[in-house]
Amino acid sequence: ADPSLPAAVVGAGLGGSAVAYFLQQHFGPQVQLDVYEAAGAGGRLATVTVNKQQYESRAASIHALSLHMQEFVKILGLKHRREVAGKSAIFSGEHFVLEETDWYLLNLFRLWWHYGISFLRLQMWVEEVMEKFMRIYKYQAYGYAFSSLEELLHSLGGEAFVNMTQRSVAESLLEVGVTQRFVDDVIAAVLRSSYGQLVLVPAFAGAMSLAGAQGSTWAVEGGNKLVCSGLLKLTKANVIPARVTGISLHSSEGRALYQVHYEGSEGQGSAFYDMVVVTIPLHPSRSNFTFENFEPPIADFPGAFQPSVTSVVHGYLNSSYFGFPDPKLFPFASILTTDTPDLFFNAMDNICPVNISVAFRRKQPQEAAVWRVLSQQPLDKQQLKTLFRSYYSVQVTEWQAYPRYDAAKSLPPIVLHENLFYLSGVEWVASSMEMIAVAAKNLALLAYNRWHQDLEKIDQKDLMHKVKTEL
Repeated sequence: ADPSLPAAVVGAGLGGSAVAYFLQQHFGPQVQLDVYEAAGAGGRLATVTVNKQQYESRAASIHALSLHMQEFVKILGLKHRREVAGKSAIFSGEHFVLEETDWYLLNLFRLWWHYGISFLRLQMWVEEVMEKFMRIYKYQAYGYAFSSLEELLHSLGGEAFVNMTQRSVAESLLEVGVTQRFVDDVIAAVLRSSYGQLVLVPAFAGAMSLAGAQGSTWAVEGGNKLVCSGLLKLTKANVIPARVTGISLHSSEGRALYQVHYEGSEGQGSAFYDMVVVTIPLHPSRSNFTFENFEPPIADFPGAFQPSVTSVVHGYLNSSYFGFPDPKLFPFASILTTDTPDLFFNAMDNICPVNISVAFRRKQPQEAAVWRVLSQQPLDKQQLKTLFRSYYSVQVTEWQAYPRYDAAKSLPPIVLHENLFYLSGVEWVASSMEMIAVAAKNLALLAYNRWHQDLEKIDQKDLMHKVKTEL
């Protein structure tokens, strides 16, 4: 039998738990996994409790075409959360620029009436991107992996896909004939609600988020974070409750050996591994993480993160602010916003708990409900008073949620050293649960193919053709 392969995974968010699962899937029992996580499995897929009910603290919907996420839910025996319908609208600070109605066809007609062919062009553009992106599942099923994000993108959509990480979604859409007005009214609102940023978001990340806005989406009953704890249990990984502070390189018998340094409640410690995967962001602003004895040294990671604030408010909506003096008549469950200087929030929605009983109904607008408000800065008393007539509680979560996309010009590496890998760079391509799962599977295949010197399976050109002939 193969000698054992001690491996460490740093971080137990979705990336860390998916990498652990895929490594074990490919290496089998030979891999011995330690997963380091100081804060508990789930990472950013956190929940907050209001009135004994749990709510997702950040918008977390999964696109219907997310094949890896679908697979996780199936093998873990989890369920899709029941959908509770609700209408959305786009608010400009003074009035609603676009309102959704109950009748789907009428919505399409409204979009069509307001924005003409822009709407169709947007859909065609998103569909074309998604269709090419879906090739990754076939490549991965055949065991192909990519040693960089550029190679991965190139294999799916050629130079065009790589360019989509370097230019904004607005630029790409204007180029295919979408009007500036549609970009300002509709596209900006969707990106503000998903990335908290404007149309500087690169075209690829934008396409992913727009696909989620127009497709059917779902979430996990009991909370999306159950996927993380579930995968770690299934993998039987040894979870170590400690924060990793750095990695130093040693070599033994000509092979790289990595020493992982950590601090936990028991104090500091370290352990040696043949393979390490880092799934936490290595940006100076995010983590003080050191690499020692690497020659050449492992470079600093460029780029900054966009702070974002989620306020979960239990209270009475001030519908007059939105032009509805009578709260009973307020029809929307979610409000997106355009990029207007005076608007102090990016989006807000009337959210449902992570466990939805059959009897559950969404609160009427005149009742106290749980709203999730996304903003750039924490809301002050005056702003809360603007949005709510009165409220019982406010729970604020601040995080460096998404890359500041306008900041970076090149994508971070996947391979930091022979058997030392970096997962979080994928967020600079697009930040979604499925994107992280795809990157985790790629990383596990890459580690496996490199370990077994199977170079035929790495960075192959013309894979579409290869995969067809292998059928």
